[in-house]
Amino acid sequence: MKYTDAGVDIQKAERAMSAIKSMVKSTFSHRVKADFGNFGGLFSIAGLNMKEPLLVSSIDGVGTKIRIAIEMEKFSYPGRDIVNHCVDDILVQGARPLFFMDYYATGVLNEEALIGVVEGLTSACKENKCALLGGETAEMPGIYHQNDFDLAGCIVGVVDKSKLIDGSKITAGDTVLGLASSGLHTNGFSMVRKTLLEAGMNLNETPPGFNTTLGEALVEPHKSYLAGILPLVEDELIHGLAHITGGGFEGNIPRILPEGISIKLDRNAWDVPPVFKLIQEKGNVETDEMYRTFNMGIGMVVIVPTDMAANISSRLTNAGEKVSLIGEAIHTDGKSSVVFE
Repeated sequence: MKYTDAGVDIQKAERAMSAIKSMVKSTFSHRVKADFGNFGGLFSIAGLNMKEPLLVSSIDGVGTKIRIAIEMEKFSYPGRDIVNHCVDDILVQGARPLFFMDYYATGVLNEEALIGVVEGLTSACKENKCALLGGETAEMPGIYHQNDFDLAGCIVGVVDKSKLIDGSKITAGDTVLGLASSGLHTNGFSMVRKTLLEAGMNLNETPPGFNTTLGEALVEPHKSYLAGILPLVEDELIHGLAHITGGGFEGNIPRILPEGISIKLDRNAWDVPPVFKLIQEKGNVETDEMYRTFNMGIGMVVIVPTDMAANISSRLTNAGEKVSLIGEAIHTDGKSSVVFE
């Protein structure tokens, strides 16, 4: 018996690794101190010009959005999703990314799919000035169906302790800005598949009010907010940041609020994209449930001092962000929360 008889083709994996080698190495900077394929990645943090550098790390997965990407053969999209998602997760603490590592698992290795995923990973890493330091590719017949794959990633970034954003500076009266998302990002797709696809909608159809097909709207990659936010972090202008992912506004904003402070949001302050309205309509989903599940068109919440809000909004707009003034910080007697007007 050979390993291939059990469903694992090592030679196919070696061919795929050879094909992606140049892509991965294109993300390397002078700080990467190990070659592609080593057992462990080496990364130097010497000379960062920080008084007290803190490493910040996060790990996550793309989730069931991958099912739609597979059906549409948009293999690079999950790669961009996971890098940008992880970048945003550490950005909320003021960190910029240093390196990223991925885990790709599949039933039977599809070289086209793997190469596509790595194209997405490397493209997003280069855009975020982040090295793709290493990863793992696992063939797991019996765990995953033949054409399925899963993708997770771990990121490590750095922030100078003096510029760490932890929400402690948030005070009543602060202004809350919302930065537009690129779509659903990477959460809520179990509900999406239940309300839209299992109900009979076709990924290739263009619903009323859409500029793309349903499939294109659903798999649009997660957006990175690094380019617009990081200069504001360096200038110490931000009091708090919240990445709106699983759990929506109510599940994410309170994580950064100091005791005695809540956030009041105006749901009418921004335009909710058509894809969310379609999900709500087809699934007969209550409005409160939508805001607990999805980002509803706001991917990052930025809490800033009111006297700087106009200037910060202008800077973010000039950086290419679509900015809305969506609320304010208020005093509260009870537990910190999100209150909708």
